[in-house]
Amino acid sequence: MTQKTHGRSIRIYGVPMDLGQSRRGVDMGPSAIRYAELQRRLEALGCAVEDWGNINVPVMEEVEDDDPADGTAHNLHTVSTVCKAIYESGREADAEHRTPIFLGGDHSIAIGSIAAMLERAGKTGVIWVDAHGDFNTPFTTPSGNIHGMVVAALMGRCPAEITLGRVRLQPEQIAMIGTRDLDREEKINLSQSGIHVATMRRVDEVGMARVMQDALAHIGAVDHLHVSLDLDALDPQFVPGVGTPVPGGLSYREAHLIMETLADDGRVGSLDIVEVNPILDQVNKTADLAVELACSLFGKRIM
Repeated sequence: MTQKTHGRSIRIYGVPMDLGQSRRGVDMGPSAIRYAELQRRLEALGCAVEDWGNINVPVMEEVEDDDPADGTAHNLHTVSTVCKAIYESGREADAEHRTPIFLGGDHSIAIGSIAAMLERAGKTGVIWVDAHGDFNTPFTTPSGNIHGMVVAALMGRCPAEITLGRVRLQPEQIAMIGTRDLDREEKINLSQSGIHVATMRRVDEVGMARVMQDALAHIGAVDHLHVSLDLDALDPQFVPGVGTPVPGGLSYREAHLIMETLADDGRVGSLDIVEVNPILDQVNKTADLAVELACSLFGKRIM
């Protein structure tokens, strides 16, 4: 097997946070992904990789839940504090011309990472690979978990504590792929939002190559792409170690084709890898696949 090398400068940040959801274990995700040799495998592609360790996150037992008075968003203040640190790290990496990879942790970390990337020089588009839409607010959520509010927060629909930075995400800047599990009000709001949503039915009907063409056409002529990869986008047979598995997800090859297509596009400048839960995994299978997908995104090829 050969691969294309890019000489890209990458900076890894771990964010061991499980405060945005209710199932313990994803705080160990960064360690599992590192154990799967993310840095070494990216370096084998010709990337210059530096690991800046973990952003500080309080453990669940140290946190007093602080829902807002006019809605439900568990651990709001603490999640906000961590996401602000992620935001600052992302801004710093961009200023130093590094490609940041943020290792979750639950998907609430993307409130900070994407907010930072939206402030780059030039326009940023978001490829959201996830079984879920994460388009709830404290007023629509059935669970109160902030990892289900990320996209809504980035668009300015959530409390100020999780509305970071100066730039709000616009519907034409984001395409969702692999969606198949939406709450009732979330489904209504998402369908009215203008966001491009490629559900698993769409993947089944037209195939992933067409889905990717449509997603990139929707986002259009942006300067950068941020990829937010929630491993539960894949079918649970491939990723047993996720906290919110949903049957009927992406296949191994469909997930790789997403990443290969984005690598060919050439505009990817940042990445989240989230929701790896080693407690539920089998011999680190989920983290290993996450690393394989990252390698495809950054240039690994079959030929």
